[in-house]
Amino acid sequence: MSGKKKQELEFRYYEIPHGELVLALLGKSWIREYGNDVTKLHFHNLLEIGYCIDGEGEMILDEETFPYGPGMLTVIPVNCPHTTNSRINTKSYWEYIYFDPEHLLNELYSDNQRFAKKIIEAVNKRAYIYQPGENGELVTLVRLIMEECRVKKSFSSEIIRGMLLSVIIAIARKESPEESQESGKVQGGGIRQISNALDYIDKHYMEQVHLDEMAAACSFSETHFRRLFVEYMNMTPMEYLNLVRIRQACELMKKTNCTMEEVAARTGYTAVSTFNRNFRKIVGTSPYQYKKNSGAYQGKLLNARVSAKKGW
Repeated sequence: MSGKKKQELEFRYYEIPHGELVLALLGKSWIREYGNDVTKLHFHNLLEIGYCIDGEGEMILDEETFPYGPGMLTVIPVNCPHTTNSRINTKSYWEYIYFDPEHLLNELYSDNQRFAKKIIEAVNKRAYIYQPGENGELVTLVRLIMEECRVKKSFSSEIIRGMLLSVIIAIARKESPEESQESGKVQGGGIRQISNALDYIDKHYMEQVHLDEMAAACSFSETHFRRLFVEYMNMTPMEYLNLVRIRQACELMKKTNCTMEEVAARTGYTAVSTFNRNFRKIVGTSPYQYKKNSGAYQGKLLNARVSAKKGW
């Protein structure tokens, strides 16, 4: 390995409010000093679109760095490590929307899953950064969604749903052959080498996932894949799989009346004892106690870190 300092990663889990289509982080509370720790990146479970209203600094996407300023738009898919660092001793003003394109497309195209899958794959393929003046159509759509989330007028959900679909299609179109030289495109590299495995886990965590399947998703040998995964994620592939499964189990316990046996089975565990052991290791309590009082343990779950410095 080279002498380059290893990046520390954090997995941030975002939850869309019940009955809403997006998680919108808006307003002056988002005027703040961002980051200034270039060795620490994070990734999350929803697609993130950010718009810079004021301030200057740099956006780090995996191993690439881009300057930002007012009017910049970022489109960051799931499992894409990144961070925002405002200029030293200054504040920036960003606003964000987070949503799940897969859920929306599957809902809208329930009779055409093949089309939905094609669009989802295009959207999740890479990140995009648009400097001021680039892709005005997409910027306008995003700003309109933010304003609709801010004011919440009649039929807001219907309007937001339509605009989100337009945003998704606009992003997917950038992967078409005639747009392959699009300046906003950010090529994959570094940690993105294992992003296919992260995507594979997200889609198959409820099944019996094996190391060779994860490695094959990245076109690596098992040995090379495991080394890269541990190097970048500071945890083994199976430890990460368990983290995803336990997060999903918590969602099931909050939103359904499934028995613990059903929760375990639906999150990929063939034995309840294994489920209980992994749950306690990550959340710090038993599944039964969590179900009784999930709020008391939510911070532990949401702040679970992918870090070599702090274990579970």
